[in-house]
Amino acid sequence: MRRRGDEVLEVAVGYAAGPAGSGVAYAALSEAEGREVVRLPFRIVRRGALVERAIAYAALVTVARALRKRGVTSARFVMPDRRFVEDVTTRRDLPEALALPYVRLRCALNAFHDVEIGVGATDELMQRAGAEVALNVAA
Repeated sequence: MRRRGDEVLEVAVGYAAGPAGSGVAYAALSEAEGREVVRLPFRIVRRGALVERAIAYAALVTVARALRKRGVTSARFVMPDRRFVEDVTTRRDLPEALALPYVRLRCALNAFHDVEIGVGATDELMQRAGAEVALNVAA
């Protein structure tokens, strides 16, 4: 799917990562022509108490980069974690452990002409990612 005209691609994101740092992001891309779900693997270094937020950063960076490669220039990302969305949409001090993930995300988002990040339900995608990671850990 590609952005056409002034359309903004709506992108719901679900994600999970296992104890070894292997993760998967699912992005549901919605526009006038329909809906497509994309699976994107990623890796993180799991450290500290903020690991769940670090996973969200890594997942959104991965999705944003993949969409830019597809030619998408305007997107509205829907993320399930309100605290994460507040981290990236407000000017506030972040814990040091999130500084580098934040910079990576800003670089990925700056490649878009228009970008927005909001909070919304992505339960189906989160469950899908969680189930895949759990199966990989069990294997």
